[in-house]
Amino acid sequence: MFVRAKPYTANGTDNSRPSPDHVCGSRPRIQNSSGGCFQAARGGHQPRATPGLRGRRAAVNLWLRFDRGSWRVDVTDVPVAGVGMTPFGRHAERTGRDLFAEAATRAFDDAGVDREAVEEVFFGNFMGEFAETQGHQGPLAAEMAGVDAPATRLESACASSGAAIRYGVERIRGGADVVLVGGAERMNNLSTADTTEALAAAADALWESRAGMTFPGAYALMANRYFELFGGDREDLAHISVKNHANALENDLAQYQRALTVEDVLGATQISSPFGLYDCSPISDGASAAVLVSESYAETHGLDTPVRITGTGQGSDRFALQDRESMVSTPAAERAGERAFAQADIGPNDVDVAEVHDCFTIAEVLALEALGFYEPGTAIGAARRGETTADGDLPVNLSGGLKAKGHPVGATGCAQLSELTKLLRGDHVNSDVVSDATVGVTHNAGGTVASCVVHVLEADG
Repeated sequence: MFVRAKPYTANGTDNSRPSPDHVCGSRPRIQNSSGGCFQAARGGHQPRATPGLRGRRAAVNLWLRFDRGSWRVDVTDVPVAGVGMTPFGRHAERTGRDLFAEAATRAFDDAGVDREAVEEVFFGNFMGEFAETQGHQGPLAAEMAGVDAPATRLESACASSGAAIRYGVERIRGGADVVLVGGAERMNNLSTADTTEALAAAADALWESRAGMTFPGAYALMANRYFELFGGDREDLAHISVKNHANALENDLAQYQRALTVEDVLGATQISSPFGLYDCSPISDGASAAVLVSESYAETHGLDTPVRITGTGQGSDRFALQDRESMVSTPAAERAGERAFAQADIGPNDVDVAEVHDCFTIAEVLALEALGFYEPGTAIGAARRGETTADGDLPVNLSGGLKAKGHPVGATGCAQLSELTKLLRGDHVNSDVVSDATVGVTHNAGGTVASCVVHVLEADG
């Protein structure tokens, strides 16, 4: 077998629960003086009482010890002036450039900002060379958006437009007033086999793809290892799919506006055990965009910007799954979350709503644990217990998630930003279920979470 992952152990034994030291990780993390991983930094929600949820908060010290030296927390909030996305689904007759032109137009209309004001463009795309034999997409994206500004394409597999947002945030913090970010992907013009092969380029070509590994197979390995260590079963995963499809029912931008039952999910065609068809996100076409501005620009131009990006973080991990210390933890997401939370001066218990990268049902579980919402081994039953449903303590993927909203990989990260911005502003179809929400988080992962970008969004209270 090609996977040679070490057992998920604590103190040398294959325990079902890791020790606190293992949970905190072997690399430096945000710590308080007593060595804890999280500590309350400011007022916010009281610790959640639901089973398995963590009672820790992110520590925000004046100086943060990261993997390389000490970085000072001194950041400004970045207002989200406008967002836009196309409906996700099958658009066989449309090109990626056409889709992005629509998304950008929607974002500019939403923002009330002139295209001429844009100073830079950051655009996410993963498989353009495979699907449309089109590289060098940065200037193309700017042209299709009607913008005359420096433009850069970002590629980080399925986290490509999440990375584009992060670059845009840093550019605003560096002195720009208006930046356009977004992403697009066209996938349905390829056969399913060709799409699967193109997506496999996000894995290790020498040690994973050549051995025949695909992403359904890789995440199935992660799910089975999780079951072995912590318990859980296919029905727990099925509840995640049912939840996310329920959230997408009224979302006109979602690819699938169809309710599922647990029986539907369990009876679906098997893809890679334990996954059936409804455990997997679909092949999608679509685009997303957002206009980010400086606080001074928003004030000077009288823009209504109730939602701001207050924290952003990015992390990486060993590229190949078999080279990682564990198949059931995602350190890239942990690091990205820690850094985003630290910038925003919040902790997991301050978060009201989250959009996470549920490319497969197990991926939602791993994301919730990596972000500190749950202890390792406990998020598997969150949807089944009703904790992450629309009326739960922490609603997750109210957009429908990748599972039901769709997953045009280069557009997904900015689509999360678009949907969460509307949820917090109050103009999303599901805003009523989180009418008092002020803090949201997006989690956008690439590959088997070899890369991850996390953003914290906050709305005026």
